[in-house]
Amino acid sequence: MRLLLDTNAYSALRRGEDSVASFVRASEQLLMSAIVVGELLYGFRHGSRLERNLSELRAFLQDTHVELLPVHWTTADRFGRIAADLRKLGTPIPTNDVWIAAHAMEHGADLLSFDRHFEAVPGLALQRP
Repeated sequence: MRLLLDTNAYSALRRGEDSVASFVRASEQLLMSAIVVGELLYGFRHGSRLERNLSELRAFLQDTHVELLPVHWTTADRFGRIAADLRKLGTPIPTNDVWIAAHAMEHGADLLSFDRHFEAVPGLALQRP
């Protein structure tokens, strides 16, 4: 399985949470959305361990098992479709999470997240630790 880590899943993995680590070990490939990386960098800048967190993230992204996903036209198109569908359904979710869902769907990946609101995204393969 291809697995895209949400921000909270990456953080849980770094803390050594077994539930997340077992999903990571079972995956064929790990994907990281540029949106997730942006959220992490934002959080790092509000913490007390900026350099350590940056170093760990860079090392993680250099692993051959991990692929960083940039935003392309296809991602943007999928974002627009998901956001419009969620609005019609009356179940909007945070904007960054729509982008993350779009990335997971574009790349045929399961999204690993603790956030329940992803359940509202039609067609999203969601894994919850």
